[in-house]
Amino acid sequence: MAEYYTMKIAGLERSLQKFPVSDTLDIAGFIIFGDVELTVAGSRELLAKAPDFDVILTPEAKSIPIAYEMARQSGKPYVVARKGIKVYMGTPIKVSVRSITTQKEQTLYLGEAEVEAIKGKRVLIVDDVISTGESLSAVRELVKTAGGIEVASCAFLAEGDAAERDDIIYLEKLPLFFK
Repeated sequence: MAEYYTMKIAGLERSLQKFPVSDTLDIAGFIIFGDVELTVAGSRELLAKAPDFDVILTPEAKSIPIAYEMARQSGKPYVVARKGIKVYMGTPIKVSVRSITTQKEQTLYLGEAEVEAIKGKRVLIVDDVISTGESLSAVRELVKTAGGIEVASCAFLAEGDAAERDDIIYLEKLPLFFK
């Protein structure tokens, strides 16, 4: 039988199913896809906490709806760091990362057009959940390599020890579940 963790995010109650990531640790899965109500409300709250910025950068894929909605509400553009090279990217820049949810090394890429969109701009990094900070480090490295200026990093949720960080903006704390 599935176990759930219930919490409020942007004033909305959600039940998140728990999933094992090891013999000693479960995480509550936060999947924003399809939850338009939470995407709109949470994006509004994150924008209220964010400093002024020129462009949003998000890693593929779960945070794309958040970046889109924050871009829509703010009138600012967004860019996606892709997990694979596409033919239209020209000569992309790349950074490798290992995330708690993927459990393997991945590489994030920005194509030439995305690099131009970031170069010299104030960049707001947006993610759905910040946990170990590995994905965040990779996206920060992309911003730096592309010549952008990170103004803040934000997420709907800060998982585990990430909630103690003072270099991120988030809406709610998400605990880890140790067995």
